[in-house]
Amino acid sequence: MKPKALVAGNWKMNGLASSQAELEALTHYLKDGAKADCDVLICPPFTLLSVFANAASDDIAIGAQDCHTQTSGAHTGDISAEMIKDAGAAFVIVGHSERRADHGESSVLVQEKAKAVHAQGLQAIVCVGETESDRDSGNTLTVVLGQVEASIPDEVTPENTVVAYEPVWAIGTGRTPTVEDVAEVHTAIREALVQRFGDAGNEFRILYGGSVKPSNARELMSADNVNGALVGGASLKASDFNGIIDAYRNR
Repeated sequence: MKPKALVAGNWKMNGLASSQAELEALTHYLKDGAKADCDVLICPPFTLLSVFANAASDDIAIGAQDCHTQTSGAHTGDISAEMIKDAGAAFVIVGHSERRADHGESSVLVQEKAKAVHAQGLQAIVCVGETESDRDSGNTLTVVLGQVEASIPDEVTPENTVVAYEPVWAIGTGRTPTVEDVAEVHTAIREALVQRFGDAGNEFRILYGGSVKPSNARELMSADNVNGALVGGASLKASDFNGIIDAYRNR
């Protein structure tokens, strides 16, 4: 059976308390509109986690954008998965390309963060993706599958882990790969998961991210082995995010 889709919004370093209006607009849309055949997730900055967790409807899950590997300790400025759980979140993004690039996070560290997320009973969204130079040199699958292998712990299940493929060159640039490009990478990820985890590999959700917007969501979501989207800028405005969710209505 095909995994149920997940449409996740990554707000990155955006959002103030006044942003709750966008969450409320999304809540009303999901409640009043035709039911979408997907799960919906919002990952705001840490400052809004508890606010959003308390305000969100049952149709919207709340997640964090990162966590530390340790439960507590002398780690000034960091947030543990335990704290994230305490704030009411259910998911944590780990290994986003901006963390890998801006903070030098390795796949080994990403795996440790995923383990910390699982230890708290939360779901990890493990991000993988190639740079423009990787793609231009024909190394896309080598890089992506290497990240999949090194970033995902051995003990994962489809219930506690989601994989998100985001070509780095397509994030926030307006450039998007073709549906065929996306299908090729997602199918390779699926095959790697099946090879590693057996039949359970078919049950993992694999999200696509990278300049997803209402105008291209339906086409991208139709690609083979795409089970939803990890959305950046378009998730900051309820009407745009709704347009992406619409890809999972009336299909």
